[in-house]
Amino acid sequence: MSEDPVDQPLPLVAHLTELRDRLLRALLAILVVFICLFPFSNEIYSFVSQPLRALLPAGATMIATEVASPFLTPFKLTLVAAIFVAIPYILYQIWSFIAPGMYRHEKRLAIPLLASSVLLFYAGAAFAYYVVFPLIFAFFTSVGPEDISMMTDINSYLNFVLKLFFAFGVAFEIPIAAVIMIWAGITTPEDLAKKRPYIIVGCFVFGMLLTPPDIISQALLAIPMWILFEIGVFFGRFIQRRAQAGVDPD
Repeated sequence: MSEDPVDQPLPLVAHLTELRDRLLRALLAILVVFICLFPFSNEIYSFVSQPLRALLPAGATMIATEVASPFLTPFKLTLVAAIFVAIPYILYQIWSFIAPGMYRHEKRLAIPLLASSVLLFYAGAAFAYYVVFPLIFAFFTSVGPEDISMMTDINSYLNFVLKLFFAFGVAFEIPIAAVIMIWAGITTPEDLAKKRPYIIVGCFVFGMLLTPPDIISQALLAIPMWILFEIGVFFGRFIQRRAQAGVDPD
């Protein structure tokens, strides 16, 4: 069947105009979500900081070491939360911009990959909050000297957890990356399987670089990355078998 794209190509100026409109819509979506969330910025920060506050000794609290931190820290978190919530719409705008240049069979594969990437990113952030944070904060609060009171700065805590949210969100995209490389012909499931020992080492190196210097958080990032790599290889084999079977892409 014909491999021509479904939609007719647009001139460069029209492409740039559409790109501008898509970017403005994405920014407007973030702004709208931010305005809706800002009245609850303190509650959002309380929710994000709960894993640490629940483990602080009796009488200990989090502190603000800068004058503007009580305002700026929840503000920054709310802005990040607005982007986090608006990700599906932002990706929809990106998809709407690039979809006219794709073939039908590419669209049929790209749509589930796009949806899966959003869900996996959210799953990675949820895994960090509900599994990783309680374990690493329990470790940190239990190993300090007895005569030292733990009172974490609210901005330092936010920077710390945002780094972990991002690390686990990106790490959970491994199956999507593996499937895309196999689909694009960059590699094969067999080649990826042969590189398994190097992938495992790479997962632990990645975990070491993106997590605090403790074995618990490193392992909690590296082991799911390895499992997700195996999931990506599994689905890559499925896609490869369909292609070899001669499934009509259109």
